[in-house]
Amino acid sequence: MSRQWFPHVIREGQHSRQAHCDLPDGTYEREMGREGFFGPASHIHHRHPPTAWIDWKGPLRPYAFDLTQLDALSESPFSQDALLANSDVALRFWRCSSAMRHLVRNSDGDDLLFIHNGSGSLYCDYGQLDFSDGDYLVIPRGTAWRIEPTEPVECLIIEDRDGAYQLPDRGMLGPHAVFDPAILDHPHINDAFLAQQSEDNWDVHIKRHDEVSIVTFPFNPLDAVGWHGNNTVLRLNWRDIRPVMSHRYHLPPSAHTTFVGGGFVVCTFCPRPIETDPGALKVPFYHNNDDYDEVLFYHRGNFFSRDNIEAGMITYHPCGFAHGPHPKALHKSQTDPAKETDEVAVMIDTRRALQIQDAIKPVENPDYVNSWRSQGA
Repeated sequence: MSRQWFPHVIREGQHSRQAHCDLPDGTYEREMGREGFFGPASHIHHRHPPTAWIDWKGPLRPYAFDLTQLDALSESPFSQDALLANSDVALRFWRCSSAMRHLVRNSDGDDLLFIHNGSGSLYCDYGQLDFSDGDYLVIPRGTAWRIEPTEPVECLIIEDRDGAYQLPDRGMLGPHAVFDPAILDHPHINDAFLAQQSEDNWDVHIKRHDEVSIVTFPFNPLDAVGWHGNNTVLRLNWRDIRPVMSHRYHLPPSAHTTFVGGGFVVCTFCPRPIETDPGALKVPFYHNNDDYDEVLFYHRGNFFSRDNIEAGMITYHPCGFAHGPHPKALHKSQTDPAKETDEVAVMIDTRRALQIQDAIKPVENPDYVNSWRSQGA
């Protein structure tokens, strides 16, 4: 049987006529939405900031982790334990400083590598592809690959465990908005790829159910001489993303969706002009994430809605409480707003609850929950 959300819109008390704009004087707006930012929502106007708590006890809380403190250097990404995971997605952080001497193949899911630092060459079943910082590399399930860094590589790996990466539907914006599909690069059967083919023994490390099997070949399995089709490795750099924005309205994070996985989305926050309309919010609005867990990986720049967050850190806001800009960020947006943002961050919103894995616990900042604490406390 088909179904639909309740269609009515109710207005009660003092309220704005447009979400995120022209709030009643002295109020703080909180969005109570369903299905991330895609479902029905109500906007409640509070006398106090919804994050002005003075104490917090219990395991449900916002988390921040400093991934720069992780011991993540290894020849294989499969050597790194998951940091946050559920049945749909697993997040890992990996450092690689020298050429891999074996191939890896993930039979558990697609891998999305976000290159935080470094550069090099990716060799895979489909050929050779250069990469550098800020690149996304979409690697389909079952692809054999390795990298040769030209400078040490640090990357966030987002494994799609129950689906294949796809592009979001741009709707009335059309298929060329945000980035034109023509900007996506793919590997090539070029001289560099052909030169690395050999008759030497090569191992392929295959991950299935998070266990690794090693298969040895008396030649390099990356021995293709050509291919055709539309299932391949793809490269996209955040610098090629042209974010959608409005000078009169603060768009929700869903407007910045870059990839859609099975049970989660990956969004990219890129530098953009800040809203200029006097009545429009100029920082992310307070909201409850009541259906999705939210993860943010901070790549570059000044993270304008956060205090004490540096590049290489990751925050995790599990479902169940309101969050939004830190007090100083909100105050600055109201008294001395900037003209543009310069932050670059990757957001992962997951439909199913994430579990904090043991590998990430030693690098938690336990004071993060207090960064919103009421200034009167």
